[in-house]
Amino acid sequence: MAGVPDISLSDGSRIPQVGLGVLRVDDGEVGGVVESAIALGYRHIDTAAGYGNEGGVGRGLKASGYDSGPARRSLWLTTKLRDSEQGYDSALRAFDRQIGLLGTDYVDMYMIHWPTPFDWRADQVWKAFTRLRDEGRVRTLGVCNFLPEHLERLHAQTGEYPAVDQIELHPTWQQRDVTDFCRRKGIAVEAYSPIARGADLDAGDGVITAIAAAHGVSPAQVILRWHVENGTIVIPKSVHADRQRENLDLFGFSLSQAEHAAIDGLDGPTRAGHDPMTYAYA
Repeated sequence: MAGVPDISLSDGSRIPQVGLGVLRVDDGEVGGVVESAIALGYRHIDTAAGYGNEGGVGRGLKASGYDSGPARRSLWLTTKLRDSEQGYDSALRAFDRQIGLLGTDYVDMYMIHWPTPFDWRADQVWKAFTRLRDEGRVRTLGVCNFLPEHLERLHAQTGEYPAVDQIELHPTWQQRDVTDFCRRKGIAVEAYSPIARGADLDAGDGVITAIAAAHGVSPAQVILRWHVENGTIVIPKSVHADRQRENLDLFGFSLSQAEHAAIDGLDGPTRAGHDPMTYAYA
């Protein structure tokens, strides 16, 4: 497999473009999943307090020898704050707990999980985040599920945009208003549910499967390659080593302009997940 490229962020950091997501992987199982991914070449792991598996991720890092030292510095580790712990003091306390579970001295990126505009505390969270960054315990500050109005509100209150906005993004839910805004403001876009939890594999009356057949790859690889060619960071989830390997093997083929445009044309009006205007996680 060709090496995974890095994406340069506005704060000078570089994040591997393909990582492993661990949503809905049990704490007792996730350590082995992380070990498998690292052995296959993943150097980007994405978890969250709300997933309830940071301890297991930490055990996987330790078992792989990636919890400290030069190996740790070669790996990108992201976690996220629980929405119920938003606030200045509560975020600092939460981070202390989370980093203890992860078993490492720092995280590469700490993220606000949802904007919760109905109970907005992102400005207070950001003050805590910047303190953690100043202390060297967090390197990059990010958000998840923020729409342009939330990004503008955060910027107006703090003077900063996040380096990354992690959003639901896949061929049938492309969020072009969000991605265009982020591009203009220098915010990197990271896609979760990049294949719509499998629903987009059959999208477009066979469009994806036809492209896959033409390249001798899987439909999932086609969709992930489309993300990569868009400059998007992707964190596909798999607990199986063969699928983890497949999800990383995206750099030996390219989509034609027509194929890429055909996937662009699959955009639709229905998300697979939750509405950032109304949802709070954990």
